[in-house]
Amino acid sequence: MDNLKNNGKKNARFRFKPPGQNLPSVSPNLPKQPIQNPNRFEPSAPEFIREPYSSVKKPIRPKNFKKKLSVALAVFLILVLAGVGWYFFIDGNSSNKPPEDKNTQSKSGAKPAVADKIRLIAAGDMLPHETVNLRAKTNGSYDYVQFFDQINQPFSSADIAFCNQESPSAPDLPITAYPGFNAPEEFARDLSKVGCNVIGLANNHLYDKGQPGIEGTRAVWDKIKPLAIAGANRSPAEQNKISYFEVKGVKFAFMAYSETSNRDPAQAFSLNMLNEQLVKSQLGEADKNADIVLVSVHWGSEYKPSANSGQEHWAKIFADNGADVVLGSGPHVLQPVKKFPKLGGGDTIVFFSLGNLLSSQLDIESLIGGLAVLDIDATSKKIKNLGFFPTYMHYEWSPAEKAREDLLARKNLKIYPLEQSAEPLGRSQNNTTVQEQTKRITDLLNQFTTVKILNMSSF
Repeated sequence: MDNLKNNGKKNARFRFKPPGQNLPSVSPNLPKQPIQNPNRFEPSAPEFIREPYSSVKKPIRPKNFKKKLSVALAVFLILVLAGVGWYFFIDGNSSNKPPEDKNTQSKSGAKPAVADKIRLIAAGDMLPHETVNLRAKTNGSYDYVQFFDQINQPFSSADIAFCNQESPSAPDLPITAYPGFNAPEEFARDLSKVGCNVIGLANNHLYDKGQPGIEGTRAVWDKIKPLAIAGANRSPAEQNKISYFEVKGVKFAFMAYSETSNRDPAQAFSLNMLNEQLVKSQLGEADKNADIVLVSVHWGSEYKPSANSGQEHWAKIFADNGADVVLGSGPHVLQPVKKFPKLGGGDTIVFFSLGNLLSSQLDIESLIGGLAVLDIDATSKKIKNLGFFPTYMHYEWSPAEKAREDLLARKNLKIYPLEQSAEPLGRSQNNTTVQEQTKRITDLLNQFTTVKILNMSSF
């Protein structure tokens, strides 16, 4: 959801104020090659084997020289062949061989990699606001990867990375921002480059350009081929087909739904809405066929740091029908994490809202987002660790630019780990500290269950 006027600026009725406010490779210095000198001295060959045209007088050979030479050569060859044969006999049968170099051990002798853990990370909303697009623009193209270079490590450590693309990216349609989004094709391409490989397309902005926007977006992702994609469809068959994928022997199912759409879809299959019949049918199938069932859902009240009754209602339906993890988005701010008991035993982990990851919104609560981090044991196929890695979405503008709301003047966009944000926060107009925001989100996320706050050393 993004009820924002003019590129990230919120409607006043939604404003919320919380309490208290490669290294380049360097070629080694190679030694200079010797210069060949055609006039340099070369040692002479023995005169008796010089070429016949030599002007040097040949020495007088002893009698029977040829016969003696032939015998000597024969003896020499016999000794050489005997030595080689003995070497291979000893080498093939000796029990005292020297140990092999660890780097050249055969596969049977090498210690096999233990595929005992699957790391899943999940990001909040990716919003291509006008300022984001402006700062991503390069010579004839767009580069969104630059905004993520400070958080490469968490993405590169993940086997599964969920991202919510809150905009179509249809290449044949005009590029527009709020209120009717359509991002450049490079937006989807660069989310994939960053590491996003499970893509949620169910949100209130995916139908901003109608069915052509959905079809163009799906065509772009068809070329990229992520692990899974769900939420917006080109046909009833595509809507009914659940996205399954396998990692390290564990089978996952992925589904995505949205509570609202800014435009009503002309066909029911276009956007996966929160429809009880659809949800129960898909979850029932997924629960039978997958080890882990993931659900992305776009819901809730914008800019509210707590779940509403509708979110609680749907969370229980997800849990009762076999979901293992629910990844919430839409409010644009963080909301608590809560476990709901499943009918068949165990718990459903619900992240009510992961906030924003990439955006150019105004309030600090919408600029503090992060990554849910779940470790799954590949043997037991159970979730073992639950954590959250906080981030800060940074941009800069002067007090005068902020006072006159010159939104396109904002520059130096970058997503930082919150723990490393003291210096960029000092260059912003946010008037807060890393310590204040760390405490706020720790208290917020941990209201119902324990969520470990992670830092870069966790990856």
